[in-house]
Amino acid sequence: MTQAQAVIVTIEKLGGVATLNQINQHIFEIEDCVWGTKTPFASVRRIVQLTKGIYKIKPGLYALESHRKQLELEGIIEQTDKNKESEEIKTFNHSYYQGLLLEIGRMRNLDTFVPNQDKNKKFLKTPLGEIRTLQSIPPYSYPDLVERSSTIDVIWFNSHKMPHSFYEVEHSTDIQNSLLKFDDLRDFSARMVIVADEKRHLEFITKMGYDAFKALRENKRVDFLSYASLDKQYDQELQRQNMEFIL
Repeated sequence: MTQAQAVIVTIEKLGGVATLNQINQHIFEIEDCVWGTKTPFASVRRIVQLTKGIYKIKPGLYALESHRKQLELEGIIEQTDKNKESEEIKTFNHSYYQGLLLEIGRMRNLDTFVPNQDKNKKFLKTPLGEIRTLQSIPPYSYPDLVERSSTIDVIWFNSHKMPHSFYEVEHSTDIQNSLLKFDDLRDFSARMVIVADEKRHLEFITKMGYDAFKALRENKRVDFLSYASLDKQYDQELQRQNMEFIL
């Protein structure tokens, strides 16, 4: 079996769609394929980009043409300039980027949590509740503060079960609502991040300028992370995971 065939079979086994991370995790289950290289994951990246029958849904996410129609029925849609504002894309993007954040957190050996109301939403074919490492939010503080944070889109926790990072994925909802949550939690030593399309960066800056968020602004408590940057960092994290030694 050729390497390209092995990649196609792997994506097929994963339901016709997979991230590079998922492909890399399962590619060596194909026993009758010889890689003969010290950098097989670089080869996988090249194959998904160049092989006929494989198409890119978004950076780091690939699917088989033979599954395109079925995937579209399931809401897994290739984003284009024409459909990027559709409700289907908005719904897909929100749970997709939640899933990416969960995967990156796991790769960094952090515990992860998504709200219970989101646990049945899917990251591709897998419910977010099956990807998060914590099935309930740790009681890390007073009950009212724990409850306040329980609706944040993604939380990373350190080994002491204290919040490491709070992430709010804002595709179309009001950024101000997320900033209000962050302001209530500002006494915790945790990173706070708004994740959104780059076109909403100016809106973020404007809302951060409100008097209500003076403490967040002056203490530089909240950062903005674009979808494009998250896609890139996910890819970089994959590359780091595959390095034999990191300085």
